[in-house]
Amino acid sequence: MDKILILDFGSQTTQLIGRRIRELGVYTEIIPGDADLEAILADQDAGYSLRGLILSGSPESVYTPTGPVPDQRIYRCGLPLLGICYGLQRINFDNGGEVKPLPRVEYGGIQVRVRSGWRSREGKGFGKDPRGATRSGAVSRKGPKSGRKMTETFTAWMSHGDVLTKLGPGFVEVGTSETGYPAVVVHREKPWYGLQFHPEVSHCQRGTEILSSFVFGICRCKKGWSMGAHMEAVRTSLAARAGSAPVLLLISGGVDSTVAAALLLKTLDPDQVHLMYIDTGLMRQGETGQVRAALEQLGARHLHIIMAEEEFLSALRGKENPEEKRKTIGDLFIRIQERELQGLGLPEDYFLAQGTLYTDLIESGKGIGKKAHVIKSHHNVGSPLVEAKRREGRIIEPLDRLYKDEVRALGRLLGISPTVIDRHPFPGPGLGVRILGEVTKEKCDILRKADAIFMEELKNRRLYDRIWQAFAVLLPIRSVGVAGDVRRYSWVLALRAITSTDGMTADVYPFPPQDLLEISTRITNTVKDIGRVTYDISSKPPATIEWE
Repeated sequence: MDKILILDFGSQTTQLIGRRIRELGVYTEIIPGDADLEAILADQDAGYSLRGLILSGSPESVYTPTGPVPDQRIYRCGLPLLGICYGLQRINFDNGGEVKPLPRVEYGGIQVRVRSGWRSREGKGFGKDPRGATRSGAVSRKGPKSGRKMTETFTAWMSHGDVLTKLGPGFVEVGTSETGYPAVVVHREKPWYGLQFHPEVSHCQRGTEILSSFVFGICRCKKGWSMGAHMEAVRTSLAARAGSAPVLLLISGGVDSTVAAALLLKTLDPDQVHLMYIDTGLMRQGETGQVRAALEQLGARHLHIIMAEEEFLSALRGKENPEEKRKTIGDLFIRIQERELQGLGLPEDYFLAQGTLYTDLIESGKGIGKKAHVIKSHHNVGSPLVEAKRREGRIIEPLDRLYKDEVRALGRLLGISPTVIDRHPFPGPGLGVRILGEVTKEKCDILRKADAIFMEELKNRRLYDRIWQAFAVLLPIRSVGVAGDVRRYSWVLALRAITSTDGMTADVYPFPPQDLLEISTRITNTVKDIGRVTYDISSKPPATIEWE
């Protein structure tokens, strides 16, 4: 089976590169950006053939001491290279070019013009495969010179604060951003290619086409990977690792933990699998009953439901900082699990399983390499007790290399009901991070009612399945209003609805104004403690999907 190797320098979208290539049907592995290439090449599985290397983005800069550096043998191994953002800057910098900070960072959609007629040595490339060169050497900031026809234009997705100011010997610029900076760079003789933008991001036009051209046209890979093949590989690994030891899975009730439960129940002896669901009091309306029904339908024999609302609300009392709330919830989850575990009679060698996704890991700074920045803590990733379990090697995370849409695809293969699989994502800390500021029972009850109305309205209007995630957020402010000729201060509610494919980037759902007006009116008329409703129109980036 052909394989593409990705060197991870800490980008938040490194795994997304791998996912896009897997979607093309090619097996992909991700390794630390500074891994020993000689050892990797010497240790290749006989069943795989390495066809190319991709250098990921990074939050670091190539000209600083902390900028991650790849094994320099990548430039002598003869394999095609594709540098993305930092990866392009790294290839250029390592081979005699210059990189400097931008006067203003570039984020989001920016037009890129690519010279048509460009051809690589292999006769393949990006789209029509431009190579025939615009210019090399020093880079002007005024954009392409007149007379150099740049006819192919598309919207690329940028996320960088540095730029190429001088190309290394042999490199040529064949694509330029509307801001006048190099966007596509290639080498005249070697199979080295670089993009200043992120083709892996779903909002980048032609992104899949570009990756496909590199994988199939330049690396000459053949298709051989599928979700079914991945599922079988995970099941084989899971069975070998768990053996006959008991496995305790912490269930949140969302898609991720439900798919993890199905994977465990269909791989291991169901008597070996214990499912623990903790009702934190931070759940959605009717959540506990729905979770019980779904898990029993999957064949769960050992389902333990713990009602712990009072404990969680007590632990959260007085806490307003988002990170502090997340870690408080995560630590209490594990403490309650350990306490309740004593009554289950499980031996000490049990495994703790979680439905952790790769997005959880990378947002918590737990990417493949060591350079990922922490965006936010996840209760099943960053708490001290979970970290201790991880160090002991007693944690199983069968979904930790998948994105949300891939988890849904896996769930369908496992036979999980569409009503469960297609449910909108729900954060592990629940309403604890959808109530800004201090969390109280009164606020939870208010938000539960409002959120349930929002979901019901989306389903009634047949919008639910067109939206990737929607929810309500209770803001920590009150606003003046009038109800029945009486002046009152009531809470402000924010509605959030986004479209996405993987959760790494997101656009705002464009509601017809009348829908928002009617939904807002129903909420304020039904939930007496809410007097004002707003709609969040921020995309990701720069915002995150959840508010905390």
